[in-house]
Amino acid sequence: MFTDRAREIGNRSGQCRHSFEFARGIFRGRGWRRKRGRLEAGDFLRILTRYILGEISSHSLIGCALFTFILFMKDLGHILEMVVRNSSSFTTVLQIFLFTLPNTFLVTIPMAVLVGVLLGLSRLAADSEITAMRASGFGIWYFVRVASVVALLGTAFGLVNSLYVIPKANQAILTMQHELETSQASFEIQPRVFYEDFKNTVIYVQNVRSGAGASNWQNIFIADVSDPASPRITTAESATVADDSGQGLLIRLRNGSEHEAEANQPGQYTVSTFMQTDRPLTFSPQSDVHLGRMDTPIFALGNRELLQLANGADGKHYLIELHRRFAFPVACLVLMLIGVPLGTVSRRGGKSSGFIFTILLVLAYYLLSNFGIAWAKQGRLPAAVGVWLANVVFAAAGLFLLSQMASGGKVLSSIASWFSRAPRNGSEVPQAEGPQEQQKAGWRAAVRARYRRRFGPQLVKSLHRFKPRGFPLILDDYVLREFMKNFMMVLCGFVLITLVFTFFELIADILRNHTALTTVGAYLWNLTPSQIYLITPLSVLIAVLVTFSLFSRSSELTAMKATGISIYRLVIPVFVIAAILAGGLFAFDQYYLPQANRRQEALRNTIKGRPAQTTLNPDQKWIFGQQRPGEPGRIFYYQFFDPDQNAFANLTLFEFNPTTFALTKRIFATRAVWNEKERAWSFQNGWERSMQGAIVTSFREFQGAEFVEVHEEPSYFKKESLQSQEMNFGQLERYIGDLQQSGFDTMRLRVQLWHKVAYPLATIVMAVLAIPFALSMGRRGSLTGIAAGIGIALGYWLVAGLFDAMGSVNYLPSAIAAWTPDVLFGLTGGYLLLRTPT
Repeated sequence: MFTDRAREIGNRSGQCRHSFEFARGIFRGRGWRRKRGRLEAGDFLRILTRYILGEISSHSLIGCALFTFILFMKDLGHILEMVVRNSSSFTTVLQIFLFTLPNTFLVTIPMAVLVGVLLGLSRLAADSEITAMRASGFGIWYFVRVASVVALLGTAFGLVNSLYVIPKANQAILTMQHELETSQASFEIQPRVFYEDFKNTVIYVQNVRSGAGASNWQNIFIADVSDPASPRITTAESATVADDSGQGLLIRLRNGSEHEAEANQPGQYTVSTFMQTDRPLTFSPQSDVHLGRMDTPIFALGNRELLQLANGADGKHYLIELHRRFAFPVACLVLMLIGVPLGTVSRRGGKSSGFIFTILLVLAYYLLSNFGIAWAKQGRLPAAVGVWLANVVFAAAGLFLLSQMASGGKVLSSIASWFSRAPRNGSEVPQAEGPQEQQKAGWRAAVRARYRRRFGPQLVKSLHRFKPRGFPLILDDYVLREFMKNFMMVLCGFVLITLVFTFFELIADILRNHTALTTVGAYLWNLTPSQIYLITPLSVLIAVLVTFSLFSRSSELTAMKATGISIYRLVIPVFVIAAILAGGLFAFDQYYLPQANRRQEALRNTIKGRPAQTTLNPDQKWIFGQQRPGEPGRIFYYQFFDPDQNAFANLTLFEFNPTTFALTKRIFATRAVWNEKERAWSFQNGWERSMQGAIVTSFREFQGAEFVEVHEEPSYFKKESLQSQEMNFGQLERYIGDLQQSGFDTMRLRVQLWHKVAYPLATIVMAVLAIPFALSMGRRGSLTGIAAGIGIALGYWLVAGLFDAMGSVNYLPSAIAAWTPDVLFGLTGGYLLLRTPT
């Protein structure tokens, strides 16, 4: 294999006649001198070095892009929703993305170096090129020197990124975060929803009609909650709303009234009416703006500031951060030392064994690193020892493995024998041992050769006469087998990487809360179904790209076309399996995924040390009552509701005319308890006041009273605070209807409802989009397919996240927000597929 590659290198250099002899001389250690028409030994060595560097660096770049994509996608949706809500410009969005990337590179660069070394050398070992090189005199330290070039570049880039780029990027993130917190939160008012986005003000609007530059509202309820115990109420029949210079809204109310009561003096009550009045509404500062995981001020400090603070009274955390900025970049060299011996011995496993080694080593390294940092923060280890613990252990292990390989030790031999237990594929058979077995093997090889010479031409002619009919054919089975093999490998790899990263994020909580490993294992087990659901479309995309790019590279696609098989016919099995996967994802989300998500959410709360989540949303204190024909409308306002005792504290009930929204009755009680026997609410220690316009028609105080017209039962107020992923389509639809009746904002949930249908169909969209890209890549191979898949997936998730954010703030209808990414990318893929030569 390697001599063939040496011959190819010589042909490219114009030395066709002497390349093979020259390579053989180099392998034997001869010091060839320059001759006319020949290369020097040093020239060939440089070509060989560049060839190995090319293998390592290409895999490193793909690995860096892959790991960065996985880490970056976790925060993408939150960032996009935040910038859409604040009407940020394209420049601001681009700055946010650029400022969050350096923190991701801090982790992904060492992993990329390890991936490059392991996969690159594993590929060479699988093709027996490592064996040929070592048999020709190249020792293990030669591969260390070559791999160290990539490792040193990664270390240098990591140090610059860690010491200079990350602090400045984090400082910029903190500045932008402060600006966004004080900026206007843009949204469209939805009808029949309580809004608390204004300063000390709650708004409920029955109907909304948007216009140019202004909106018209009908039947408005406004509560000033500056004094939560006694809110000031304003109602109006109609209003015109305009933007108030980006600081809030200016409302012109018409045909309304204002109601003001004293909390400690029930007899004091003021009612006033108006024909028209203007009222400004100021937006509340936003407190939930987070642009990244490293938005803590310590990560934005410069190196000198960290060093000065590390010498202070409480300098342990600053010293840990300073050491961390050096330790992670140096991990490139450490992981290279352990990657070279493991990559060169994985002869039979190839890239698959390299990938397995990568996951295991990344898990072990970052597990040990996080444990060391956690122990340093707890004071169990000095700061330097805790941060550098993983580097020291892995460097010692790498040097040990290198010495074993250089001296032919037993450790590397056992690893190599483990990878050579099974043949690489079905075409390889074990070597026959003994004269009789060798004679039988030679006789079988001669029979196969005579068979190919006798029947080969007729077989080729029959293939040319072959006309595909029916489905499935043998060819369909072959395409499906190759596609499913790549699909399962990509899916398992991505899911495993995601679980590893999730485990890294939870290590600090595990150590702090002393969480049992069985709980962590149960959480990861229940998290796996949701990751399979999310990653399946991406896996289909990459599997199609890799499968058809390999068909093209091996000329199988050309052979299929030569037999008269159209590209459209060839891709039918892929479309069929993509459709089956789409249906499977929808059924998976309907019958299994919600239960698994509820379990993993409960286990995550346990790991985080949080109490069990309440089944109520404590922030929703305003609820619109059940509407019945001929009865007045009701709005409930309370300061506390006990779902176990079915009891309210400080409950206020507003009754109003459903036509004009004029307030007709107001009831207050310090306590209201459900009487199960009477099937009614028992109001205690309160008052009742009825009014007509500006005239109070009746008023009474009571120690206890029941109002039979209030027919809402306790179950009506027990609104479960569920996530959309914890319900199937039917449950979510009913949940949205229940919340809408009570006046809750359901725009985000409606987008997620349509997503439950649109997202599974993304598997078909990814298949349609991937095929023309795969056919256009020619003979570039699987790495190019993976790179193209990451680029396409990033574009799809950016568009999907952007439209989801626009739908969540009511800029777009929920159905359009959910379906637009599928439609756009599906039409693009269909157009490119139709233009592909068949």
